[in-house]
Amino acid sequence: MSQHKVVLLLGSNIGNQKNNIDMALTKISEASSILKKSEYLTSEPVEFASSNIFCNIAIIISTHLSPIQLLDYVKKIEIEMGRLTDSTISKVYTDRIIDIDIVKYGELKFLSERLEIPHNKHLFEREFSKILLKDFI
Repeated sequence: MSQHKVVLLLGSNIGNQKNNIDMALTKISEASSILKKSEYLTSEPVEFASSNIFCNIAIIISTHLSPIQLLDYVKKIEIEMGRLTDSTISKVYTDRIIDIDIVKYGELKFLSERLEIPHNKHLFEREFSKILLKDFI
């Protein structure tokens, strides 16, 4: 099986945000190798109003999972950790215990109803993402 380098962004703004991210990192490492991690960064919510601040991190993983398999895997982690709504489906951003986004998957360009690679909002529009990704892209 071939390995793919993938950039993920993780964020949390409910409960102990850093612990939530660390728990998600542990779960991700059960199926993929974490090659690199950014520093943790706090940021204001983007595209919705909340008084809860986000903690965010960027990572590079090596995985044998296809883009859709990886998406299914990270969505499973989100649900296991207690995330109740998926903004891809609801089209509404809300507070969340964990959010895991696939930002890049090698040099692949992919578009479906569930997944867009690369994740252009993170690459080009969101300031916190650009800060986290500056040494990754």
